Amino acid sequence: MCEEITYDAETFILDKFEFENGKILEDVLVEYTTFGEPKYDSEGKMNNVVVYCHGSAGNYNSVKKIHPLTEDIFTEDKYFFISFSALGTPNSCSPSTTGLKHDFPEYTIKDIVNFKRKFLKEKFGIEKIHGVIGNSLGGYMALTWAANYPEEVEFIISLVSGFKTAGANYASSKIVQRIIESDPNYLTGEDDESLKRTLQMAALMEFPLGFSRDYYAERDNEELDLSISDYCEEVILDNIYDIKFRNDAGLLYNIEDKLKNITAKVLIIAINEDRYFPPKFDAIPMSKLIKNSKLVIYDSKLGHIGSVEIKKIEKEFKEFLNSL
Repeated sequence: MCEEITYDAETFILDKFEFENGKILEDVLVEYTTFGEPKYDSEGKMNNVVVYCHGSAGNYNSVKKIHPLTEDIFTEDKYFFISFSALGTPNSCSPSTTGLKHDFPEYTIKDIVNFKRKFLKEKFGIEKIHGVIGNSLGGYMALTWAANYPEEVEFIISLVSGFKTAGANYASSKIVQRIIESDPNYLTGEDDESLKRTLQMAALMEFPLGFSRDYYAERDNEELDLSISDYCEEVILDNIYDIKFRNDAGLLYNIEDKLKNITAKVLIIAINEDRYFPPKFDAIPMSKLIKNSKLVIYDSKLGHIGSVEIKKIEKEFKEFLNSL
């Protein structure tokens, strides 16, 4: 669905990282990519940095989702993009990468944001960024960044996301949590095959929510069987501990009482057919709670996955960026 493009990955090691719960890890790995041309102000500080935050199933290369907009809007001569594999994601510091499995420190969305902030400061000396773009779970990160550190961000774009985990989104995430915890091998890390089967069952809980009702209705049962099988094959490549910790971080997310702190200009993008974040319950009330926000809603039979059709609102993107 996304254009087949791959950005080159780089890595950096943080001496240490302290989680909100006080736990500390040393020699912390960060996987990231950059593209575009950095620009500097009179004090020699970068002033055109845009950070991309991926969703729950992504990594640093998920920035390709906005690639259709880079030629005309996010041109590389205007912006310097930095995209990470977030805390908890393979090839950055995560339960699987560190080998800590279920002993990995529990983390929050704010921890993920602080992980990125620490990297930006240590690697590039960046303490203020031009903007943050976040897709789905990445939208949680963008909003958390702007709400907790309002002086650090000039604009944010929340793409198919929300200000709290609730409704069907909460229910499916809670069931995923229970399915994973039900496997007696989860705490021991033994019996790889059992853990892979459990992960498949947990992930399948989310399959019916990914696309719109019309998308499923327009496909016969044979097509759906093939889609489910393909989905299972993809899931088997994931790590049950990475999925579990990321899922738990999302379950804790609720910044409704902090939205008033946001001073950045905000573009909220939603999809009418999104079953994870229906605009009625997420984007629309969020737009009323955030000053300086603009709301754009479009249609896509792809539902939550419809963010890959972002080109549909190119005009609104241009208008927003021109208003900055």
